[in-house]
Amino acid sequence: MTTRWWRRGGLAGLLVLTLAGCTSPLSGPGYYWQSVTGHLALVSAARPVEDWLQDPATPALVRTRLQAAQAIRRFAITELGLPDNPSYTRYADLGRRGAVYNVVAAAPFSLKLEQWCFPVTGCVGYRGYFAEANARAYAATLDPALEVAVYPVPAYSTLGWTNWMGGDPLLNTFITYPEGELARLIFHELAHQLVYAKNDTPFNESFATAVERLGGERWLREQAGETARQEYARFQERRQAFRALTRQTRDRLEAVYGDTSLDPATRAARKQAVMAEFRAGYARLRESWGGYAGYDRWVAAANNALFGAQAVYDQWVPAFEALFEREGRDFPRFYDAVRRLADATPAERLAALQALMPVAPPSNPS
Repeated sequence: MTTRWWRRGGLAGLLVLTLAGCTSPLSGPGYYWQSVTGHLALVSAARPVEDWLQDPATPALVRTRLQAAQAIRRFAITELGLPDNPSYTRYADLGRRGAVYNVVAAAPFSLKLEQWCFPVTGCVGYRGYFAEANARAYAATLDPALEVAVYPVPAYSTLGWTNWMGGDPLLNTFITYPEGELARLIFHELAHQLVYAKNDTPFNESFATAVERLGGERWLREQAGETARQEYARFQERRQAFRALTRQTRDRLEAVYGDTSLDPATRAARKQAVMAEFRAGYARLRESWGGYAGYDRWVAAANNALFGAQAVYDQWVPAFEALFEREGRDFPRFYDAVRRLADATPAERLAALQALMPVAPPSNPS
């Protein structure tokens, strides 16, 4: 993927508790079977990082990033208090651009994602497939009235449940990211192994995103070289500008969708106007970046489903960052506080997160 916008698959690849037959991989028992076989194929493709480092056929950039990933993993354990287990000690080249492919859907006048419910993992706003063709085939079966999107996810977490199989491996789908971005991804996925609240994707993803931001800033400040910091600064500048544009667009769309005084035709016209302004705004950003095309594919497919999926990762990040400050910027204390939130009732959790939110969103999103 040219740029890491769709970063996480949650548990899209680990729905392993129902093993009943092998029918169509699109739904029913066959869906769970493709999850199991897809994950097993991914795990079996992985070899110890040291093997890749000793292999003269390993590309130079991959070799450099694998070495960096091992240092990042040690930093995650010793400095951020993240789990010390087999995850990210092996690497696999899957020969495709996504570890999994997620299907998301939303109504024509809503950014709220449709939900799918699974054993153990609960209800989530996406449905994941290891084969892109299967994801697109399932998307084609959904209600035509819905706005649907399929996107590649470079990494997903098994929450530590497969450590006995070697844990979550490093993958070609993200290994060549800039060093700072590679660090953030590893911190994010390891954070999922610490805390998981069933049926609350915004909570889970926002927590992991907060950890990746806090940890990533610290890695760049304390461990990265000047070249890596400059490379990441360029990457981050573009991402911040794009996120500001998309957040503004989400706010405008929600205002249109929430205006009960509008008849359907007027609402549809205003929606189209907002989307046209979004694409014009992106064209201006792209020009200012010297033609950098990293977000072109996302913008071309942009709809309610993509905007809704994007929001899942950002919704409560300011609240978690405020909680980190409240806990004295101490990671173990912060994690304990997050666990208490995860153990609370949904209503209690929501109230606590709302109380932690700043009055205004941060002006420089990361």
